[in-house]
Amino acid sequence: MHYKSKEQKTMKRILVTGGAGFLGSHLCERLVNEGNDVLCLDNFFTGSKRNIAHLIGDPNFELIRHDVTFPLYVEVDQIYNLACPASPIHYQHDPVQTTKTSVHGAINMLGLAKRLNARILQASTSEVYGDPEVHPQPEEYWGKVNPIGIRSCYDEGKRCAETLFFDYHRQNRLDIKVVRIFNTYGPRMHPNDGRVVSNFIVQALKGDNISIYGDGQQTRSFCYVDDLVEAMLRMMATPNGFTGPINIGNPGEFTMLELAEKVIALTESSSKVVFCPLPSDDPKQRQPDITLAKKELNWTPLVNLENGLNRTIAYFKKTLLEK
Repeated sequence: MHYKSKEQKTMKRILVTGGAGFLGSHLCERLVNEGNDVLCLDNFFTGSKRNIAHLIGDPNFELIRHDVTFPLYVEVDQIYNLACPASPIHYQHDPVQTTKTSVHGAINMLGLAKRLNARILQASTSEVYGDPEVHPQPEEYWGKVNPIGIRSCYDEGKRCAETLFFDYHRQNRLDIKVVRIFNTYGPRMHPNDGRVVSNFIVQALKGDNISIYGDGQQTRSFCYVDDLVEAMLRMMATPNGFTGPINIGNPGEFTMLELAEKVIALTESSSKVVFCPLPSDDPKQRQPDITLAKKELNWTPLVNLENGLNRTIAYFKKTLLEK
């Protein structure tokens, strides 16, 4: 009789869509380190093999090039659905494909989960709240979203994906988990994705002017990637029946001007701040109410902005030197 270790007993086969992206690669790494068998799926539109290169060759890691808008037939115990470009530059490049990724991708992954009777987690977004009239944003708030604007492909795509998840849950009793992710940053962010943290750091390290859109008084909350991954794992481990949606983010709120000044100080850069026109539908405020995450997940972010920025700056310094 072969004795199975605790690790072997609890080992799961887990599919991560968008697994070679910024968030997905950190999630894959954590899942592999915990002894799971991880199937990383990505079409490499915004993901990069560089992000998961250190995992290739690990017996518990497998990489598949695949687009979630097409059906997939694999055998897994759990699914984390992260596939979708998340930065405005990338998701506005091909808005029809962005909507398809959110909607068709959700349908295909939910269909797979239904067939396998697998638990599935949807990486939704704070963008479902649009330009909010309620601050900070609790999960009960329905949002204020422009359905026909340039950001709608992402915002409405993610809202529709949530609808599909809850309809599959009600209609098919599917075991779903939905997390709404607020601004997240850290190593492996795409240097040209147009997101504010990577933009500011790259500009500061190069000594270029730091571009602030509008007057710089709009606010964002920034969650370090390790904190976010921890919250996702805790959400996936909650009892059957607790679906969310649940806000995951750091409630610390900073203006764009404050962030720019902090990045300049930490990089010891000579960069100057310049002001540019504000893009349309850009939210003025963004801050998560994480009361539910504290209660249900016993989770609160641990990495403060300065420590997280220092780690992210170190990554970009290394990346820029290699280039």
